[in-house]
Order: sequence, then C-alpha cells, then structure tokens
Amino acid sequence: MYALPARITVIGIKEPGGPEVLVPEQRDMPELAADEVLIKVAAAGVNRPDVAQRMGLYPPPPGAPDIPGLEVAGELAAVGSAVKRWKEGDRVMALVVGGGYAEYCKAHVSHILAVSGLPMVDAAAVPETFFTVWHNVFERGALKEGETLLVHGGSSGIGTTAIQLAKHFGARVIVTAGSDDKCDACLKLGADVAINYKTQDFVAEVKKATNKKGAEVILDMVGGDYIERNYEAAAVEGRIMQIGFQGSPKATVDFRRIMLKRLHHTGSTLRSRSVADKGAIRDAIESHVLPLIAAGKVKPVIYKTFPLKEAAAAHALMESSAHIGKIVLTA
Repeated sequence: MYALPARITVIGIKEPGGPEVLVPEQRDMPELAADEVLIKVAAAGVNRPDVAQRMGLYPPPPGAPDIPGLEVAGELAAVGSAVKRWKEGDRVMALVVGGGYAEYCKAHVSHILAVSGLPMVDAAAVPETFFTVWHNVFERGALKEGETLLVHGGSSGIGTTAIQLAKHFGARVIVTAGSDDKCDACLKLGADVAINYKTQDFVAEVKKATNKKGAEVILDMVGGDYIERNYEAAAVEGRIMQIGFQGSPKATVDFRRIMLKRLHHTGSTLRSRSVADKGAIRDAIESHVLPLIAAGKVKPVIYKTFPLKEAAAAHALMESSAHIGKIVLTA
C-alpha cells in the first residue's frame, strides 16, 4: 500500500520558450476518476510534441494537464474504483494525455500495458512511439509483406521503431537521415537502404532502390517541400501518412500526381484522439507488438537518459537532433 504525498514534484512550463522554461514545481497529487490509475513514475519518454508544447505550438487538449510528457512507466500506486484487471504494485507503461514529467501521473485504464520484464527506461519509450507507428504504418497505411516503406527521420524514436516493426512483418524499409552515422545506425537496425538527405536526393534514391516503382507506404514527420517530393517517391496506389511537420505545415503542391498515381495522403495525431480510439490502438499493441518486445525481437532504442529535474537538458538534446532513438527522463 503506497503512502501517497499530498504534493508532488513536476516539471512545469514557466512560459512558452526554450528548454530553460522547463522548471521543477510542486503541484497537488492528481485526483483519480473511477476508470483511471495512478502511476508512480520510474521513467518518462521525451517526444517532439513535448518540445512543441513547451514552445507554445501544441497546447494540451481540453481537460489535459499542462505538464508535458505523453508516455510513462512505473508501478501502480492506486487504482480507480472501476478498475478490475490491475492492482497496486503492478508494473505498467502508459500512454497519457499529459503529465508524464512528474513523480506521479494518472492514466486511463484502457491506455496501460504490462511492463513484464522490460527495464523501466525501455518501457517508458514504448507507448507514444509504438502507438503512433502501429496505427499509422499498419492500420492506416496497411503496410503489407513485400511492400516498401519509406521512413523520413529514420534515426528518430519513431523511425527506429518503424524500421524494426516493418522488417519483422516482412516489408522492405528505406529511410532518410541527416548524417552518415545516422544512416549506419538505421542499417544496423535492419533498414535495407539509408539515404543521407543532406547529400542525396531521396526521390531519386527511392526510385533507384525500387526499380523506379516507388514506395507503397511513406511515413512523414517533415512536411513542407517533402509533401510534393513524397508524391514523386510514392508508388502507384501509394499511401502517405503525415504524422508531423518539423518543416512547414504549408506547401505548394502539384496535386495532379495524386490523380495520376491514385495516391492516398492522410494523417493523424494521437494526443487529441478519443479514449476509445487510443484504447483500440492499445489493444492492438498488446496483441501484435508486446509479444515481439517480450521476445526481444523488437525493442526501443535508448540514446540517453536524464534525471527528471534535468528535463531542460533533455529538450536541448532533442532539439539538437544529435540523438539516435529515444531520450528518457528517470525518477
């Protein structure tokens, strides 16, 4: 039985700005609804949406905490009155709508997964990234065995996850990355082709690698001029999944390519989705992905960890784009 404090340490955002606006604060312990659980956080993943929120570009949805952090791992410290499957002391990882950068964080019961034997640091790097990749590449993108997946940002947390999952399910994987070292890291993870976008034209290289056919599925977090270039790099009937805009959300595009190739360009966000939507993705992850993680066939790539109080340094590293894989905060 946990003796819960009334006040907890969290990382707040003083005002929109650089990493230095992330500061430790004292807040009241979150109150649980009947269908929620309270997690004593051992580790929390750091993600690009956290950076966008800190900069004032990605406000939390209504009802969500203003504390950043979208994925955590730890032990259950309390469970709501309607929670039946889980009990205090269970080791879990969770997708959360915010509040992960904290000593304690609450989650909806339908958004948690068992950690089993996974180290907590690894577990904290799973939910946001694996939910995003599974939903976009396999559910929305319908990637099939034998098809080619093009992943932009192959060395990111999303990219390293997409490489491993796509390869496991029999796809061919082409990635773009910003340095030869990052390209090498992607190849070691299983990518078939790695393109240094700073020195190579990814459209030409994708066509070369696919005998001019193009990629059936493209996972893009860049946007901007990549949008039109993705249309060029896509195969006939190709599916382009937009999951972010590290470049620009606006572009001038010749849309005739969509008609000529019969392309599908869609996108999604995760944080603002309904509880039921995220619960359905969680169920799919439990069925299709957790066994792979448990067997060591797929695993999050951890680049570096920081103590919670050094969240600003973690954000500075993420913005430098020097990392390969995930950055995680620890208790």
